[in-house]
Amino acid sequence: MAKPKTVHVCSECGGKSPRWQGQCPHCQAWNTLVESVVEPEAPVAKRFAALAGDSGRLQTLADIRPRETSRVPTGIDEFDRVLGGGLVPGGVVLIGGDPGIGKSTLLLQALALLSGRLKALYVSGEESAEQVALRASRLQLDAHGLQLLPEINLERILGALRDVKPDVAVVDSIQTVYSETLSSAPGSVAQVRECAAQLTRFAKQGGTTLIMVGHVTKDGALAGPRVLEHIVDTVLYFEGDTHSSFRLVRAFKNRFGAVNELGVFAMTEKGLKGVSNPSAIFLSQHGQQVSGSCVLVTQEGTRPLLVEIQALVDSAHSPSPRRLSVGLEQNRLAMLLAVLHRHAGVVCFDQDVFVNAVGGVKIAEPAADLAVLLAIVSSLTNRPLPRELVVFGEVGLAGEIRPAPRGQERLKESAKLGFSVALVPKANAPKHDIPGMRVIAVERIEEALERLRELASI
Repeated sequence: MAKPKTVHVCSECGGKSPRWQGQCPHCQAWNTLVESVVEPEAPVAKRFAALAGDSGRLQTLADIRPRETSRVPTGIDEFDRVLGGGLVPGGVVLIGGDPGIGKSTLLLQALALLSGRLKALYVSGEESAEQVALRASRLQLDAHGLQLLPEINLERILGALRDVKPDVAVVDSIQTVYSETLSSAPGSVAQVRECAAQLTRFAKQGGTTLIMVGHVTKDGALAGPRVLEHIVDTVLYFEGDTHSSFRLVRAFKNRFGAVNELGVFAMTEKGLKGVSNPSAIFLSQHGQQVSGSCVLVTQEGTRPLLVEIQALVDSAHSPSPRRLSVGLEQNRLAMLLAVLHRHAGVVCFDQDVFVNAVGGVKIAEPAADLAVLLAIVSSLTNRPLPRELVVFGEVGLAGEIRPAPRGQERLKESAKLGFSVALVPKANAPKHDIPGMRVIAVERIEEALERLRELASI
């Protein structure tokens, strides 16, 4: 028997190469080429038909009247927040995360709640029917109306979907599903792309809300080509340490809502429970005031969150001082230390600097700059900041403090949680007084440190 012809496919961009090489010639990503079997050409017209009857007909955009589709709440408030208010009929959601972090648990809980009022189908490709039933029993779910299909064959899954015509369907996971039209193994780039495309086409044609579970690589990205994220409507990621009871669900793409929304869950014996006050997770409870701690008001989508930023500055014991940040961008930390030296005269070139965002949250917005610098100064001088102080603001290379978006919402959330002093950019100063809140507006980093010395005697 002749050996099947193989080709190397990039797991990032889907580009093909006749032989293996360290770098993909298409997207220049390293170590992403995976050997796959060359698939025979299939009739494209049969596999991929138009999604709508008017496809290919020229239309004027102003003449198109879109239908108003109401969202379907899942019954889990934090999950609905990340989705933008609930599920959209015909929408396709891709959710990824590390093994054992709670993806299947969350989706089983959501489907059990939806099955009481909608037709729901759970396709399990990783677990048997007994295992799923055991999990539902352990979580004490009322799943009498939930239909279960333990299957990994794409053609049989599509046949069941056409027969049942569910309102909501979950495929757990897309990496285990395979199509008989392809000879490559399940989980390969060709299989993942083909199965995801066929399931998405069915969801768009029939109006079924489809949720697909995806595996992640060791780097935290969804396994398979990046085209998998492009063909779906919403991409969600599970974050958090498996050793901690808290889980974060973040939206990275949402065609029907805001991106960067954050849902906070706590893992309990009865499954994932939404956390109504997530700021309490990210604020450490110190028995007494400690140096190197500063409370930041960050914005995750439409939700303001209070996160404690901790800094530790210690004498370096090597010629090259260490710069380490957890939950914050490390390159930005080096830039902020240079700004602190150049414009405020605070020297850290002979010190090891460690910065951490409490609670395992990842902060990407530049509005955390001012809080990071104040925590570093507090640790360097060994003087604690006032316990009632909150901070936000971006720091530029010229030493100026730039405004942050939605400053009024950040201040109101801080006042609601009992903070009485806020150090903010001058452009974010409120026009009207906030009850119980004293706002200190500054324009430059040296001015911020001067006002801080008046508050904390630094």
